[in-house]
Amino acid sequence: MDGTRRALQALRRRVSSLNPAEQGQVLRELSNCCIQAHPSQEETAESIRRAGLRPTHTPAMLIIRPGLPRQLNKIIHLPQAERIRSFRLLIALLGIADMRRRLQDCINGCNHPWHHL
Repeated sequence: MDGTRRALQALRRRVSSLNPAEQGQVLRELSNCCIQAHPSQEETAESIRRAGLRPTHTPAMLIIRPGLPRQLNKIIHLPQAERIRSFRLLIALLGIADMRRRLQDCINGCNHPWHHL
């Protein structure tokens, strides 16, 4: 298992151990970072695959709909049983959009805080 995968698993375990209010805060912050990274429709579709979700999982069904900010708001308010799936999806989405932004828009440096999460 590579270091990135181990780090993501550790992060998922950490988020799983948080109380519901803290989990909600993590999802809100991730959602805000995702909005700032401006993911494309293709990136939202790829994030489902990278997160290991089925297209029928509720967060996956929401994220591919139009109006990303509205859909992210719905995702962060899903029931507790969907929190870890939502977390996996938002981490994947941010990772994909962040990489594109770093390579295209921030190649010469920037001050975007989500690059340093």
